[in-house]
Amino acid sequence: MKRAFGSCLGILLILLGCFAAGTVHGQQDPPEIRSTLQDQQKVAVTIYNNDLALVKDLRRVRLPKGESLLALREVSGGMMPETALLRNAAGSKTFRVIEQSFDFDLLTPEKLLEKYVGRTVEVVRVHPQTGAESREEALVLAAIGGVVLRMGDRIETGIPGRLVYPDVPANLRDRPTLVVQVAGDRAGEQDLELSYLTTGLSWRADYVAELNAAEDRLDLSGWVTLTNQSGTVYRNARLQLVAGDVHRVARPEAMDQMETKALLTRAAAPLMAEEALLDYHLYTLDRPTTIKENQVKQVALLTATAVPAFKEYVLRGNEYFYRSRQGSLGDKLKAAVYLEFANREKDGLGLPLPKGIMRVYKQDSSGNAQFVGEDSLDHTAKNEKVRLRLGDAFDVTAERVQTDFKKLAGGEKETLIESAYRIELKNARDKPVTVRVEEPMPGDWQIVQESLPHAKEEARTAVWRIEVPAEGKAELTYRVRVRY
Repeated sequence: MKRAFGSCLGILLILLGCFAAGTVHGQQDPPEIRSTLQDQQKVAVTIYNNDLALVKDLRRVRLPKGESLLALREVSGGMMPETALLRNAAGSKTFRVIEQSFDFDLLTPEKLLEKYVGRTVEVVRVHPQTGAESREEALVLAAIGGVVLRMGDRIETGIPGRLVYPDVPANLRDRPTLVVQVAGDRAGEQDLELSYLTTGLSWRADYVAELNAAEDRLDLSGWVTLTNQSGTVYRNARLQLVAGDVHRVARPEAMDQMETKALLTRAAAPLMAEEALLDYHLYTLDRPTTIKENQVKQVALLTATAVPAFKEYVLRGNEYFYRSRQGSLGDKLKAAVYLEFANREKDGLGLPLPKGIMRVYKQDSSGNAQFVGEDSLDHTAKNEKVRLRLGDAFDVTAERVQTDFKKLAGGEKETLIESAYRIELKNARDKPVTVRVEEPMPGDWQIVQESLPHAKEEARTAVWRIEVPAEGKAELTYRVRVRY
């Protein structure tokens, strides 16, 4: 009886050993082949405006025949795994993809502790006087908001010493990794291209314009500002940028992104080639560039000199001025300062301008460039005008008064109102200026009396252009009937 029991126990131990060694048929995991950036042959990155990028990563990898796990390390931490596609760059069908998983749960002390909930670790203590170490096993009960350990017959909260782990869990990696299970038809080296969409890469355009002394021409330079918070580096990448609003389907939940700090660097100044792409515009850097992890980098987009420009003062009213009795409508109103130029080839531009921020400078009497304002620039096609609001004028002001108001007709169907206004413009500069007065008006309107002629540039706006002498004043009076 004892001999029979011993034989059965021996067979059981042999079987358990076979399972543990992975020698039982059907239980052995395929070998994992690790691919790092050392295998990378080239990489191409296309970045869109709205935190989206397309990465094409070409690596040379030696695959065995049969099934294996290919761990592609140092991919983007913002990868959208559902968009990942792995193929042979030469187009040959030497392997097939069975399944793939994206491991973006990165190794940190907190994550490691969380993975060991329900498992045993060692707690190492050091005696404060002798320096001798003592070790004690502990079962991790919880690791969220603090640690809870069972040590012998007691429960400990907090870490009473140094924790020692027997190993690192397989699903916890030090770098973002795409694990692809493949089945190869033959063994040998292959050039594999991994393409995927990712977040964490973005770009914007930044422009610097410098006005001349006469304020009628400007020098313009454009920079592309790249931000890489994707969790990996792109070495000697072929960089392309897409300007335009690409439609994307809203994802049900966003992938958590690690907070990073950006380092600012400025590259040399090669210009970027531009071409049409569907209804967008594609810009291609004419040389490879490296985009480091957690980096903000600038590359030159365009330069232009002596671009004709036009500065304008604008005083704009409001529709509610014409609906009720008002009286004074402001006695120290500041005129807005606008700068306008055309994006034309004959003026040294003519390139589709991606949206961004344009900052304007002007030299002072000592020749130092001083900041005079900035405005956002939307995507601007070739031959369109760029119009920037720089701020409010200090020396060009206005006083607006409603001088008359009466309701000529009123009822359920329509209301007819007649009102009159006086606008006094003041110019404290030593040069004459022209002020564009824009008056939005509700409903159907008609100017019945005016001291200066207006233009109806839009259906609901009357516009006057008024010359104001140096250190002088100018006055506009008008009467309008509004039906609504």
